[in-house]
Amino acid sequence: MYAVVETGGKQYRMAPGEVVRVEKIGTPGEEIVFEEVLLLVRDDGTVAVGSPFVQGAKVRGKVAEHGKARKILVFKYKPKVNYRRRYGHRQPYAEVRVEAIEG
Repeated sequence: MYAVVETGGKQYRMAPGEVVRVEKIGTPGEEIVFEEVLLLVRDDGTVAVGSPFVQGAKVRGKVAEHGKARKILVFKYKPKVNYRRRYGHRQPYAEVRVEAIEG
């Protein structure tokens, strides 16, 4: 059984027992409920597709930890005017352990 969930403007495939990195939400140890379920595939092979969300479907999880992703380098450049800027960015994330899918 798995579900496709929308959170933080992105879509994630979640299955029970998995650890998924999502945009930073909650605090470590906090229980999170994702109610915006776009797709639900059950163990018997039936598929529920939402329009836009599947009615009554929820994904429950617990925030395991917070962290920052690898650094990306951003380089700005404009020709002929000697303009160059380089800086880095590390996107914060939350690791969520999926406990159950209801629906």
